[in-house]
Amino acid sequence: MSWIYLFIASLFEMGWPFGLKMAHLSDLKFIWFSFAIIAMILSGYFLYLAQKNIPIGTAYAIWTGIGTIGTFFIGITLFQDSASVARFIGVFLIISGIVVLKVCN
Repeated sequence: MSWIYLFIASLFEMGWPFGLKMAHLSDLKFIWFSFAIIAMILSGYFLYLAQKNIPIGTAYAIWTGIGTIGTFFIGITLFQDSASVARFIGVFLIISGIVVLKVCN
């Protein structure tokens, strides 16, 4: 169950930068800013639950890694962020690190 909690935490980890970006782009700044804060709280809560059975270093690295990768793809698909080969190589390296952490756990 801890791995499920960690995955949920990672999804909420993508939510807060999305909410902050939307707050910059929208007239509904308060709503999007509130969305970002709620996502932060839920992300932290599910990370807390995940750390009951997953080592802190592994949980934190995977949490931030999945959040980073997801936010990277949100930026490309929704906000026209650069999709250069170098950026994709960087994401591949993050994914590789997450796989190694999971396998070695």
